[in-house]
Amino acid sequence: MRSRISVTIMFILAVVPAFCRDVAAQATRQNRAQSGNATNADQSRNDRTARPSIPPPPGWENCPRCQNNNDRAKAWIDHKVDGHAFNPKDLSGVWGYDGVADAFNPRNMPALTEWGKQQHEATLGDKSPDGTPLHSKDTSGRGAGSAINCDPYGWPRLYVYNYGFEFVMLPDRVLEFFELNHTWRTIWTDGRKLPDNPPEPHWLGWNVGHWEGDTFVIESNGYDERSWLNASNPDGGWTHSDEMKVVERYRRVDYGTLEAELTIIDPKTYAQPWVTPKARIKLVPGTELWENFCVPSDYGQFNDVFRRTVGADKK
Repeated sequence: MRSRISVTIMFILAVVPAFCRDVAAQATRQNRAQSGNATNADQSRNDRTARPSIPPPPGWENCPRCQNNNDRAKAWIDHKVDGHAFNPKDLSGVWGYDGVADAFNPRNMPALTEWGKQQHEATLGDKSPDGTPLHSKDTSGRGAGSAINCDPYGWPRLYVYNYGFEFVMLPDRVLEFFELNHTWRTIWTDGRKLPDNPPEPHWLGWNVGHWEGDTFVIESNGYDERSWLNASNPDGGWTHSDEMKVVERYRRVDYGTLEAELTIIDPKTYAQPWVTPKARIKLVPGTELWENFCVPSDYGQFNDVFRRTVGADKK
């Protein structure tokens, strides 16, 4: 028992300063993204260059998040990505490693409806003793002071934040795998139409796809409205209703670059469609997706002890 208490105390002493740094860092990243200075759109975070990579087992490829930028630059050359032949209607490959953080930037956000304003207001959470917003309503676990309960990120939030994704092209469907939470979307290309009244809400939506020239277009609806599009700054998140429809457009402009654009159509929440800036997501050659799960039992003691320590739970 004494050893457990000692470990818990040491854990708190070690983690609380890190938490404070994380809150500050998260605010900095959000400010950078929402001011247009973030570099996620071209997948080139300079602060990752010097981080040591995690080596894979012999005979296995590395995962996208396990590399640093030096590894990525070397793999790009080793796999002769520049000038490589490609089929524009084949999106196969592992793409990106960190999502497109500035996709839902309030600078290009349409006006909220009255209902949308009420929903956003409801996402504003608690503050720490020093007044720092804790993002305590962010049930995905990304909120620095929120309980980690392993709710799904949902779509399109997985577009904003992920550890890389892989498109797999099949005759009647396209699969989009995500390392984060080890989940996937099925995008049906067999000619079926979206359901007018989906029988149940899906965190990742009901998805169908088709080609318009060299552009792969995905249409989806039937979303679970508990997910967010993304967190907002300094607190809360941008929500959506269960009436949201999403239109995605992907174009492989060369072997190593995927151009992406999303349109959110949700007149219950936003006065006009929200169109994201075109992002250029880079191929991550010589990698494969590993496993990453959010495991609720891992966070039981963390939620109970850590959140009370930083003032998120006032008990």
